[in-house]
Amino acid sequence: MSDREKEGLTKLGSQGTEYKTDYDPTLLETFSNKHPENDYFVKFNCPEFTSLCPITGQPDFATIYISYVPGQLMVESKSLKLYLFSYRNHGDFHEDCVNKIMKDLIKLMDPKYIEVTGKFLPRGGLSIDPYCNYGKPGTKWEAVAWDRLTHHDMNPEKIDNR
Repeated sequence: MSDREKEGLTKLGSQGTEYKTDYDPTLLETFSNKHPENDYFVKFNCPEFTSLCPITGQPDFATIYISYVPGQLMVESKSLKLYLFSYRNHGDFHEDCVNKIMKDLIKLMDPKYIEVTGKFLPRGGLSIDPYCNYGKPGTKWEAVAWDRLTHHDMNPEKIDNR
């Protein structure tokens, strides 16, 4: 039995990938963290995220950044890609998308710390960049989350490309 099969990973290596186009958190899969005693960040960048405005139905485009410090479990990257793709025809506001992504990942893998940022392209001359985070209660990561939230975007980047 392969490591992939032992971990119960069904998406990784599959040639018959189905791309769902409406929000589906059941697409997410985990595998065991081989270094749970270490604190380290894992970061994903998804520059091709799309969802729909829940009012107009117009497409919204963003780069989604996910950074987390794993506990016992980690999210499998292909399942994360399929999950993020499942927002393609899903209608939600930018802030809702980012918070749902974070909450789904917390429920899935119970990380020590996680933060999710959305850098949405403008529509009507306005871009929106929601940020949310979470530190596991009762751990040092709870204080880290509060500190990062209260100091978030203190030095915003120069925006000249959107």
